[in-house]
Amino acid sequence: MRPAATLLPALVSIALLAAQGRETAVRFESVAPSAGLVFQHVNGATPDRHLAEIMSGGGLFFDFDDDGWLDAFVVDGGSLVDRAVAAKAGHRLFRNRGNGTFEDVTTRSGIVHAPYGMGACAADYDNDGWVDLYITSVGANVLYKNSGGKSFTDATRAAGVGSSSFSASCAFADIDRDGDVDLFVTHYVDARVDNNIFCGDASRKFRIYCHPLNFKPLEDTLYRNNGDGTFTDISKPAGIAGHPGNGLGVVFGDYDDDGWIDLFVANDTTPNFLFHNERNGTFTEGALLAGVSVASDGRPRAGMGTDFGDYDGDGRLDLFVTNHELEAHTLFHNLGKGLFEDATFQSGVGPGTLPYVGFGAVFMDADNDGDLDLAVVNGHVMNSPQHFRAGATEAQRKLLFQNDGRGRFTEIGRQSGPGFAIEKVGRALAAGDVDNDGDVDLLVVNNGGTLDLLRNDAPRNGNALLVRLIGSTSNRSAIGARLRLTAGGAAQMREIKAGSSYLAQNDLRVHFGLGRATQADRLEIRWPNGGTETIANLAANQIVTITEGKGLSRRTPLAR
Repeated sequence: MRPAATLLPALVSIALLAAQGRETAVRFESVAPSAGLVFQHVNGATPDRHLAEIMSGGGLFFDFDDDGWLDAFVVDGGSLVDRAVAAKAGHRLFRNRGNGTFEDVTTRSGIVHAPYGMGACAADYDNDGWVDLYITSVGANVLYKNSGGKSFTDATRAAGVGSSSFSASCAFADIDRDGDVDLFVTHYVDARVDNNIFCGDASRKFRIYCHPLNFKPLEDTLYRNNGDGTFTDISKPAGIAGHPGNGLGVVFGDYDDDGWIDLFVANDTTPNFLFHNERNGTFTEGALLAGVSVASDGRPRAGMGTDFGDYDGDGRLDLFVTNHELEAHTLFHNLGKGLFEDATFQSGVGPGTLPYVGFGAVFMDADNDGDLDLAVVNGHVMNSPQHFRAGATEAQRKLLFQNDGRGRFTEIGRQSGPGFAIEKVGRALAAGDVDNDGDVDLLVVNNGGTLDLLRNDAPRNGNALLVRLIGSTSNRSAIGARLRLTAGGAAQMREIKAGSSYLAQNDLRVHFGLGRATQADRLEIRWPNGGTETIANLAANQIVTITEGKGLSRRTPLAR
């Protein structure tokens, strides 16, 4: 018989394993076809290997008809060289019926497919109460104005936002706190049909998609909202121009908590950008000084998708970036005072991401325990990747990193239901509660593949609260608002974002997992214009709407 002192470590290990077993009670079902989300992405892949063919596949959640149920929009690719293939492509707008199914309403929506599509973002840019839609492309981007939740009208020319270079992700935010949202668009590389070079092994006639460094990097674009339905390109005076990079992912967030929204851009194989808002309409690029330009070895990574989120509960926005295989996706921990440290491996995220090429990523509370977990979709960018690394595949599984509440993650995708076991060429990832039952579901757009809706069917072991904000003097979508919720002695912080992940956007409503707490003791809101508001004693398991300056304006029980 062992001495007690010897048995103790073993007993502790058994207890920890048992606890981990309880923590992995997360289950995602793949329900897209049965839910009516029927979509096949057209990438137009050709033997000439045009770079856009492997990068496309965007989508988002937004409530376009303002009925309280999340709708879905999916961006199709097309073809850069074949009109017949291009004619088969089409963006899709799916209306949520509120009964677990969606209706394809694209035909009557007014949304058409023209150039080769990439991604999308959505916000109420004219503050008329209806969420509008912006679509990025390899070609002219398009702004669709929402006409009362019934259809959309092309407002691109009138608004002045029709950039025609190789665009990728986009995001809305009120950079100058004037009450309307501005627009940022990332641009990738100058890869056109007429400058498509040969990459691969000519002797074997084996052609591959070229590395992005073979092409000239592009500068991103910042449009200021003029408040009259038009925008002005202020990239140069704002300090955005003059920084060419292979821009793919973008996310706004107030990383230094000074009340002014900042901006991060994930660049592919070139150093990332962190644009600090100087509160006067200009930005200073300071990624290197902040510690997020490159990884801990001093080298840039193949940045694709990105998200801000406070994963360790210290009240500061941390940063996640997906990268290429053998690089590890990067987690930057916010130290405060404008500084970050590379916490990729000490957090547990690093090892599980090494074999994968990551794209869409989102911080979300998958198990309603009050801390942020991390979901990632993956898919290779090489045709026949096994020629370059044994065992590599184009289609790859999704990853789910569960937070232990102390800032360490365990990858539990294989134990999280059939939804995470599906292997496809993943690109966009968006999060939102599509069935209003209090847990976060996931939309996945796959390059050259069918659409995935991963419905969260986790056991009801955690309460939740969904918060919708409506701005009055702030922008109506309340984009950029910071929420701090206290429940059961613990605090959570979230910000409302319109554009993040990769070519994607999440639900504008804010989801809080409450665990066993039956109410939120306190909800503090810092509105985008800097004003504050506090609401006490919000009961769990409901959707609440809070209007700026008027307080709680609506309560709806969760559909449990």
